[in-house]
Amino acid sequence: MRRIILFILVIMFGIQAKSQELNCTVTVNSSKIESADTDLFKTLEQSITEYMNDRKWSNAQIAVNERIECKIYLTVNSVEDTRYNCDIQIQASRPVYNSNYTTTTLNFKDTECSFTYQEYEPLIFNENMFENNLTCILNFYAYLILGIDFDTFSPKGGEMFFQQAEKFVMMGQGSQEAGWDAFGNNRNRAAIVAAFTEERTAPYRELLYIYHRKGFDEMSVSVDKGRKNITDAIKNQLKAIYEVNSMTVLLPMFCDSKLDELVNLYSEAPETEREEVYKILSNLYPTEEQRLQQIRKGKENR
Repeated sequence: MRRIILFILVIMFGIQAKSQELNCTVTVNSSKIESADTDLFKTLEQSITEYMNDRKWSNAQIAVNERIECKIYLTVNSVEDTRYNCDIQIQASRPVYNSNYTTTTLNFKDTECSFTYQEYEPLIFNENMFENNLTCILNFYAYLILGIDFDTFSPKGGEMFFQQAEKFVMMGQGSQEAGWDAFGNNRNRAAIVAAFTEERTAPYRELLYIYHRKGFDEMSVSVDKGRKNITDAIKNQLKAIYEVNSMTVLLPMFCDSKLDELVNLYSEAPETEREEVYKILSNLYPTEEQRLQQIRKGKENR
């Protein structure tokens, strides 16, 4: 009996110590497809959910309660036989230390998501060979989510995940599918992985660490100190990224995931700090003037 109990404890410990990294909620929206077979899209939704959540993406030690919360919204624009043309939106978040607050780490919409899928077709992971475009896209975003999340906890902590993402970009480029072209639009998957691996845009990865670990995580001790670290990261790292490459995909990625949060963060900041942050962000994001004015006004003037 003691041996049985010991065996069970070992198994339970092993499961906890090496839990899957992602807790991904998947939604497939087929409302644009007339007379759609809803069962087909539910099957696709379930297949993607299992693919993202049931596999171990790395050797990282992740407890069950530490799994990364993320979401995939797949909007089906058209279907021809087994060929799907979709938009895919990827969101991820992480908890803030010693609080009930979660902060968005990624909010990105990819409009070049096309693939072939047949109902009940198994989605197979292969890190050395291009299986199909759907799994290649899912692999890329799984590693992107992991890379960004690990970067928020330690300086360049997500390095191995970005290298894995880069491998799938190279596979995708050999497939001739859309979204992987190194000379395509500056917001495709090739552009994303280049931005996270190029030296000139390395300040963004520093920004991820300072913003989250030195910023929000510090606020349980001192709100002012944590916010000042975020202000410094905007002044230094974010501004530096704009100066070396104003067209990088990293700037809209930061805006889409963080701008609303920044409006709330600076609502009670001193006027001088609000004004400083407003001037920097308004230069980087001139089309967001209406939202940025909320930073300038502060909570008392809204």
